Amino acid sequence: MKTKTIPGIFFLLFSALFLFQAATAQKPVRLAIAGMTHGHISFILGRPDKGDFQLVGAFDSNRELAQKLSEKYKFPAGLIYTDLARMLDEVKPEAVVAFGSVYDHLAVVEACAPRGIHVMVEKPLAVSGQHARRMAELARKHHIHLLTDYETSWYPTTAQAFRLVHNDNFAGTLRKVVIHDGHQGPKEIGCDQVFLDWLTDPVLNGGGAIVDFGCYGANLMTALTRGEKPVSVTAVTRQFKPEIYPKVDDEATIIVTYPGSQCIIQASWNWPFSRKDMEIYGSTGSIITVDKNLMRIRGKGMPAEITRQVSAADVAVYEDPFSYFSDVLNGKITVPAYSLYSLENNVQVVEILDAARQSAQTGKTVFLNAHDETN
Repeated sequence: MKTKTIPGIFFLLFSALFLFQAATAQKPVRLAIAGMTHGHISFILGRPDKGDFQLVGAFDSNRELAQKLSEKYKFPAGLIYTDLARMLDEVKPEAVVAFGSVYDHLAVVEACAPRGIHVMVEKPLAVSGQHARRMAELARKHHIHLLTDYETSWYPTTAQAFRLVHNDNFAGTLRKVVIHDGHQGPKEIGCDQVFLDWLTDPVLNGGGAIVDFGCYGANLMTALTRGEKPVSVTAVTRQFKPEIYPKVDDEATIIVTYPGSQCIIQASWNWPFSRKDMEIYGSTGSIITVDKNLMRIRGKGMPAEITRQVSAADVAVYEDPFSYFSDVLNGKITVPAYSLYSLENNVQVVEILDAARQSAQTGKTVFLNAHDETN
């Protein structure tokens, strides 16, 4: 009997390994877009192809807008739909990303959840607590992932700040957090009219700066406190530019009180420059995230504050939210409760924003019932 040579055995082993890897290679997730009027649509359409998603459909009721985006980002016009349900039934996506108005997020989840389609929305989750609770109910009933994307979730300094607070106890007991988010104003920075039409509408966006940028602070503080329920919310809004934003506020200050700490959220369409920064003060130290890569810290025994540069290589953070979404869908990671992208966190964010709007309208502090999330 003729025996196999050693090289022949290696060839068979290599072939078997190749076939195994080919069989087990991760297939790209079939992805569709639901709504294309958000200026952040470039996040997904302008994203380099990483092999983790396959775009199979793009819905918006404004066909002209969708056609322009098709030409700009070089995706086939044949993928465009003006009927969401028809798109979902015909292209059968596994996941959807929503880039329409905040008000439309509920309709997207109502369409996707019963079909078993996972969803990621741009921040915030919903325009109201009523919408948010309905979306959460659908997501849990139909066992889909429902994530919310914030730019600050990608920041290496955010991840490092959380590590210092949660893992290293660098700042001691959390006492005060001050969060600044905003820019000169959406019209001033050049947002297109299609985006502005709903971003400055109190129904479609839920408010002005109080929602657009107030949600960042609520999201970060909810994660910092690991979901601790606020005791009360007090908010003041202003309309410094009624000639530009006649229907909504352009300035908001929100004070969220917790049993042992306080968060001050400053949301503005009036900053002289764009900013997303956070100050964390505890019983023994402070942590200040200046931007996505620069932070300043001072702890117990340190005679002065020091500055640090932080990169993604230094901390465990996804700088691409869609890579995070992909890994969640493929079971590579689990979304921790009350973490930045999580459903629990973002339902609470909307509850805080509801209370903030009520406080600003009535001029009174709104006290929250920590034992009843339906209030």
